[in-house]
Amino acid sequence: MTRRERWPAVYIMASKRNGTLYTGVTSDLPQRAWQHREGVADGFTKRYGCKTLVWHEMAGAMNTAIAREKQIKAGSRSRKRALIEEMNPDWNDLFESIAHG
Repeated sequence: MTRRERWPAVYIMASKRNGTLYTGVTSDLPQRAWQHREGVADGFTKRYGCKTLVWHEMAGAMNTAIAREKQIKAGSRSRKRALIEEMNPDWNDLFESIAHG
C-alpha cells in the first residue's frame, strides 16, 4: 500500500443506488472497504447489505476525518446523495480505484 492509502478517510457505503447508506471513518480505506464488501464484520453494513463504496474523502489527520464524518452523519439524506453524485454520478463501486491505486 502506498502512504496515501493509509491516511485517514471518511467514506460512504451503499446497498444500491439510492439505497441504504452508511458513513464511516478509517485509517485504511482499502482494507475497511474490503471488510464491508466481504461482510467479515457483523454490524449495520452487513445487516443492510452496504457493500458498495460510493464516496470517499481523504483527511490529513484522524481528528479531521472524525469531525467530517460527524458533519456528514448530521446532514440530511439528500445532502449525502448530493455528495455521492458530485463525485460519482453513476454510483459506481469505487473499490477498485482505491484498492489498486
